[in-house]
Amino acid sequence: MKKILISDKLAEAGINFLNEQDGIQIHIQTGLNEAQLCEIIGDYDALLIRSDTKVTKTVLAAAKNLKLIGRAGIGVDNVDIPAATELGIIVMNTPDSNATTTAELALAHLFSLSRGLPKADASVRAGKWERSKLMGSEVAHKTLAILGFGTIGRIVANRGLGLKMRVIAYDPFVTPEIFEQLGVESVSLDELVQQADYLTLHTPLIEKTRHIIDAKKLAMMKKSARIINCARGGLIDETALYEALKNGQLAGAALDVYEQEPPKDSPLLTLENVTFTPHLGASTHEAQVAVSVEIARQAVTYLKTGEAVNALNVPRVSAEQLKKSKQYMGLANILGRLLIGLVDKPIERLEVAAFGKAAEVDIRPISVETFVGLFAGQFSTPVNSVNAEGIAKRQGIALVESKSEQVKGYLSLLRVMAHYGNQALTLEGTLLGDCHPRLVKINQFEIEVVPEGTLLVTLHDDKPGVVAAISTVLGKANINISRMQVGVADDNQQAMAVVSVSQPLDAGLLAELQAIPAIHQLTQIQL
Repeated sequence: MKKILISDKLAEAGINFLNEQDGIQIHIQTGLNEAQLCEIIGDYDALLIRSDTKVTKTVLAAAKNLKLIGRAGIGVDNVDIPAATELGIIVMNTPDSNATTTAELALAHLFSLSRGLPKADASVRAGKWERSKLMGSEVAHKTLAILGFGTIGRIVANRGLGLKMRVIAYDPFVTPEIFEQLGVESVSLDELVQQADYLTLHTPLIEKTRHIIDAKKLAMMKKSARIINCARGGLIDETALYEALKNGQLAGAALDVYEQEPPKDSPLLTLENVTFTPHLGASTHEAQVAVSVEIARQAVTYLKTGEAVNALNVPRVSAEQLKKSKQYMGLANILGRLLIGLVDKPIERLEVAAFGKAAEVDIRPISVETFVGLFAGQFSTPVNSVNAEGIAKRQGIALVESKSEQVKGYLSLLRVMAHYGNQALTLEGTLLGDCHPRLVKINQFEIEVVPEGTLLVTLHDDKPGVVAAISTVLGKANINISRMQVGVADDNQQAMAVVSVSQPLDAGLLAELQAIPAIHQLTQIQL
């Protein structure tokens, strides 16, 4: 008999499903604090939660029999995933079960902004009949701009096309083929905000997307445009949004999420051209049922068959194969991180090749770990060896693998090649002493680099004085250079430098380096 503890409220349909399963016994006890949870968790095989239960390292240490933590919903910030992984406990979520509900709320706000429904309701309640003052606008033939083209963004796009809207979207991790298949125009971020009649946000909140809509982006928008955020608070600079709405730089906004929740004392609350809802993105009966039933199904499937659906931390290969591949997986992860730092367009195809000793092990874990490095920090859900390949498929990235026992200058060598548009970028790496990773080639430039810390990568003219100029700028800023490697290609007059620096450079210092006449490209990468 497998025992499941449900410590947060789940919909009745999910509970009923579990009660119908043979060999499954459930216990519902909500509102537990850490100490109370620790007292009872040792008796259970699985724990099903929402957002209230905090699954800490202390709780996990007490979970002697726990095999699974199931989150009804997408966010897993309340689970110590590294600690769970170390203890062999699977963590899974339901990433798509509330996508339709969130998309529909964004569209509800779109219509509300178009027709001024809150104002109209207040007017009638006040005994007024102000038809001429409450003139709205049609959404048909307007431009719906979608920031973030994941599951929710694609549902919004589909509904927008059904409303006869022109739909455009920006997502640097989605290939042109995906946009084309769905009938949506792919544009740059600047084009997105400039062309938008309605801008709706559907991207996770990570460091790169915090305040992605700032004063500069708001200034680019049409004065008649309206913005909708049902994704995450923090994507919009609320101070800049307040100024834009107050000064007539933007026609209106609808917010379901906020930088501080609830948004107490926010100046936005004083404006009449903003509509507010209290983080209702997943708050429909259907969504609550969907996430509850889905996590119940996933938990039963794992406990009965061992299949981990939507798992966040489970390897798909045998322990023996993982052990053999582990050293190369670390190198592959680094190469993936370097790739995403050097490629500035959506990757359409990734080629992973192993040579020499590296070809003796299973290449699939190596390829998947390249994706893990490629997607690191790009999504709100943790990316790991279980979900990385699925994410790559959703983003439209094809994978090509190859192995050869032929030695390519090193006893073991990994080569990753990213294809994007009509371009390609190739990186090669090896292990010194079978454990020390090295980057040994970038395209045609042979260059041996210790891949760690903050790296500056330059493509510049191969002539005297360039390295000195870089050193001078960094020296004046009190930035220490720990290593510098320069590679020269035989067939042109260009060189490439990889500089390890003591700390990340700010935008001003990067611009100063970029202004050196001989430098054609400059990229900062943090590993």
